[in-house]
Amino acid sequence: MTATLLIEIGVEELPPKAMRSLADAFAQGVTDALSQAGLALGASTRFATPRRLAVAIADVAAATEPSAVEKAGPTLAIAYDDAGKPTKAAEGFARSLGTTVDALETQDSDKGERLVYRATEPGQPIATLVQPAVDQALKRLPIPKLMRWGNSEAAFVRPVHWVTALHGADILPLQVFGHGAGRQTYGHRFHHPGPVELTQADDYAQALYKAQVVVDPDARKQRIVEQVEQVAADFGGHALIDDALVEEVTALAEWPVGIAGRFDERFLVLPREVLISTLQEHQRYFPIENDAHELLAGFITVANIESRDVAQVIAGNERVVRPRLSDALFFWDQDRGQGLAHHVDGLARVTFQQSLGSLADKSARIAALGKRLVEPTGAKSDIIERAAVLAKTDLLTEMVGEFPDLQGLMGYYYAREDGEPAAVADAIAEQYAPARAGADIAATPAGRALALADRLDTLSGIFAIGRRPSGDKDPFGLRRAALGVLRTVIEAGLVLDLRAELGAALANQPVDADPDTLDALWMFHMERLRGYYAEQGIAGDRFDAVADLGLTDLVDFDRRIRAVDDFGRDADAQIVCGAHKRIRNILRRNADEADDRRFDSNTLQESAERELAEAYRTQREAVAEAMAANDPAGALRALSALARPLDGFFDQVMVMAEDETLRRNRLALLGALDRLCRQVADISCLSLEHSD
Repeated sequence: MTATLLIEIGVEELPPKAMRSLADAFAQGVTDALSQAGLALGASTRFATPRRLAVAIADVAAATEPSAVEKAGPTLAIAYDDAGKPTKAAEGFARSLGTTVDALETQDSDKGERLVYRATEPGQPIATLVQPAVDQALKRLPIPKLMRWGNSEAAFVRPVHWVTALHGADILPLQVFGHGAGRQTYGHRFHHPGPVELTQADDYAQALYKAQVVVDPDARKQRIVEQVEQVAADFGGHALIDDALVEEVTALAEWPVGIAGRFDERFLVLPREVLISTLQEHQRYFPIENDAHELLAGFITVANIESRDVAQVIAGNERVVRPRLSDALFFWDQDRGQGLAHHVDGLARVTFQQSLGSLADKSARIAALGKRLVEPTGAKSDIIERAAVLAKTDLLTEMVGEFPDLQGLMGYYYAREDGEPAAVADAIAEQYAPARAGADIAATPAGRALALADRLDTLSGIFAIGRRPSGDKDPFGLRRAALGVLRTVIEAGLVLDLRAELGAALANQPVDADPDTLDALWMFHMERLRGYYAEQGIAGDRFDAVADLGLTDLVDFDRRIRAVDDFGRDADAQIVCGAHKRIRNILRRNADEADDRRFDSNTLQESAERELAEAYRTQREAVAEAMAANDPAGALRALSALARPLDGFFDQVMVMAEDETLRRNRLALLGALDRLCRQVADISCLSLEHSD
């Protein structure tokens, strides 16, 4: 017989940002543990609300299948004495299995006939399997912080209040932190505070819905989105729906109800980002905008109750947000009255890092690096210099002190208010771009220069003081900073020597770095670059093929690796790559005879080697022309034309001929081909199995 298995643990309100991961881990943990125990299972569904973690598994068997057991015992020579009576060895073997020697069977083995125990063990009932499965799942939960309660030694994410465990209509024996399982669950804290009796496990979701709990977090999330969109439409606009906020609200409400509120229109003079941060980040409200993408003087909150007096709920939320917006407006007026330039001197009193000086010192280093980036970015020197001076000043403003996530953006707004050139304001806004994975890089020339200079200074400075990332520890966000450097250079097409720029940034630091610091810094960026291409589906062998050339111009690197990736899928390319690998091996084994000398066409005897030499000369010109035109794909297409001559050469020509002149000349031909094949990348690195 199979039936649905339901396990629910009722708790006090879970940390909202942890609810989803806890629910997923709990459901997966219980399912995996029961499956590993040999229990037949169907599909599992995880449930979660702020007050519960649960899993329902369909078609769960009542017990595991019976299993045949066979255990070999001592040989008959050991099991019986000369009189044919069982020895202590035989009796001990039988006793360990709960049987007698007479009940044992015999079978042949490579050591002679021996005793053997055969039996069929009954399946284990689900009642004996649930407790260890739940215990194992709970131990493996990704709990952000354990909590203890009462006089108990129990520690869990939140205090436990009830446990439900049903297999079909049957209650299963289960204890969780002193609470025994039953068939009762609990509905909404206010709408249905009493217990909800479950006749069977399949009634769970519907019974809770009647008790005003949407127990499926995905369904609850969808309900929130639909309600927020409808309430915004009724307000006369469109809701700004941030998925992270929806996810958080989903973990705060069991019976979500969308409600619109208003605030004074005088607050609309605040920058858009300030309003959104106040409403969204601080209050968990959804902002509303009109068709022109202008914010309206309203917001949507999601209540966890269907109030009889909605006006009171709305008034309460409006009352809470008003002082927040009033503070923001005060900070806006105060900061604009002072201006960014007012804070320049104050940067000297703020430490960037103890060994690396103040924010004023960092700003000076950024300005110096920015000047080096004028040519590759196309920015104006005076714009970069002014932007570098003002870039960090908004960190000292009242607004950024209250809303640190707005650093850079507030500098942009204040620079505009101060009458700074638009290019300076834009650069200040873009100095942290890309701000997160997948975000856009800086769009303006000065913004790119400032963003690069800032990151290069931070990376080189932290490496110089020996605080390099290790394992999963990266307190200064250097991995993200390096990826930002790489993305900006490649995606903006900035032609520069990145290793040289890192060296310049390192030389500007106020500390003496270890001799290997630049090499370590460069390798750190190469590791991030490998990951950057891996995320785009470009295999590691393609990366190695280009990286082995030691290029420091990442625009050139990018052109080559994309060309190599396409090249590796071509049938002729596979022949050429295989031949190049063979050439490299031959030259490596015969390094004493292989050198950079030119091969002599007159010494070539076999038709296959003459044909290869002619193809080499033809394609060498084609490769040179393509590379001069920054067309590595064209150069690789030219190499593909060597496939047939290379195939014929290795089929018909003995490279290591006895005649020394012939042998050295053939090695010289292979050396020339090797150098040609490495004009774009070391294609001998390519693994042909990656090809389509």
